[in-house]
Amino acid sequence: MRTRLITSLPLLALAVSAMGALSAPVKTAGGVSGTITFTGTPPRMRPIDMSKEPSCASQHPTPVMTETVMAGAGNTVQNVVVYISAGDQAGAAAAQPVRYDQKGCQYVPHVLVMQVGQPLEIYNNDQTSHNIHPLATINPEWNKSQPPGTPPIKATYAKPEFITVKCNVHPWMHGYFAVLATSHYAISGNDGKFSLAGLAPGKYTITAWHEKFGTQSQEVTVSASGTVTANFVFKALPY
Repeated sequence: MRTRLITSLPLLALAVSAMGALSAPVKTAGGVSGTITFTGTPPRMRPIDMSKEPSCASQHPTPVMTETVMAGAGNTVQNVVVYISAGDQAGAAAAQPVRYDQKGCQYVPHVLVMQVGQPLEIYNNDQTSHNIHPLATINPEWNKSQPPGTPPIKATYAKPEFITVKCNVHPWMHGYFAVLATSHYAISGNDGKFSLAGLAPGKYTITAWHEKFGTQSQEVTVSASGTVTANFVFKALPY
C-alpha cells in the first residue's frame, strides 16, 4: 500500500499543475474602432471627361466623379487610412500579394494599403495601354507602360510611404499607395467607420491619413478583450 501511495504522488502533482495552468488568466487581444468625420465644406467632386478614351467611357453609363473627398451622410469620410504608427510589434511582411486594377481608366481601389515588403501586382483590365507612375520620394520612383493583355506588373516597397499614383497616358487617373510598417490598419468605408482588431494590451499611437485633409494622430490604451473608441474629425478648408 505504501509503494502505491508514493508512486501516485507525482501524478497528483502533475494534475494539480495542469489545473492551475488551465485556470490561469490568458491575455487576449483588444481593438480600436471609430468614425471619421469632417467639419466645414468639402471640395466639390467633378465629373471626369473620358471622351478621349472611348473604350473606357463606354464602361460608365453615368459620368465618373473624382474621388478626392468621398463624403457620406453625417459628414463621414471614406478612404481614410487608419493604422498603428507607434507601439506595434514588428512582424514579417505579408506574403499574399495585394492587387491594383486599372479598369475603366480608373484605379481600383482608389487607395491601396500594403505592408513594407509585401508583393504588389498591378493589372490592366482595359482595352487601351496605361503607363502607371507611382511618384515615390522615399522609395525609388518608377513608371512602366502596360499594354492590354500583358502580365501584371510586380513590385515591392522597402520603406513606409504614402505614394501618389498617376497614369502618364490618362491625366485624370489618380490613386494612392499606402505602404505601412504594420499589419494593423483599416480604410474607412462610406459610413466613415473603421476597426483595428487583434491588438495586444498596451499603449499605441493611432494615425489617420487622408489625401486631402492630411494626418491626425492620438494615443490610446488597449486592454485585454476591450475595444477603445477613437474618433477623428478633420477640418475641410475653404476652397
